[in-house]
Amino acid sequence: MAFHFSKRKLRPKEEEEMGELNIVPYLDILMNLIIFMLLSMTGLATFGILNVNAPNYGAGAGAGADDQKQPLLLTVGIAKQGYYVAATGAVLPGIAEGQANLAGAPTIAKLADGTYDAKSLTDKMKEVKASFPQESKVIIAAETDVPYEALVLTMDALRETSDKKLLFPDVTLASF
Repeated sequence: MAFHFSKRKLRPKEEEEMGELNIVPYLDILMNLIIFMLLSMTGLATFGILNVNAPNYGAGAGAGADDQKQPLLLTVGIAKQGYYVAATGAVLPGIAEGQANLAGAPTIAKLADGTYDAKSLTDKMKEVKASFPQESKVIIAAETDVPYEALVLTMDALRETSDKKLLFPDVTLASF
C-alpha cells in the first residue's frame, strides 16, 4: 500500500496572527472627548447662572441693636394688570408714606398692546437703587397664570440697566 502525503499538509503553515486589540487610540479619543465636554459644561454654566434664593421659613433672628438699619424688603408683584412695587422697612421714592392705593391699580400698568412695561420697571428700580445703593435683594411674586416669559422679562429688568449697571441681582421667587 502506497503512502501519499496530502499537498495540503506539505504546505508550510502560515501562522495566524491573532494579536491583541490595541485600544490605546480609542481611550485617547475618549478621554479627550470627556475633558472637552467637562470644560464646555462649566463654561456654559457660568453664562446661565441666575442668583435665585428659596424663601426662608425658619424663625427670625433675635432683636438686634437699635442702631442697625432695618433692611429694605423690596417686592415686585406681577399681576394681570401690571407690576406692583412695594417695600417694607423704608419708603420708596415717588410714593408718599402712608399713601394707599385703594383702587387696586398697579404701580406700573401694562402697555396698550397688553405687554408688560419692563422699561418703566427698570426706570423705577433705578430710582429705588439711587435711594438705597447698598441693597441688592428683591422678591418677585407672581400670580399663578402669569406667563413664564413675563417672569423672565421682570427678572432681567430688575437685575441690570441697559448700560449693564447692577440693580437688584439677588432674586427670591414667591407667589401670591
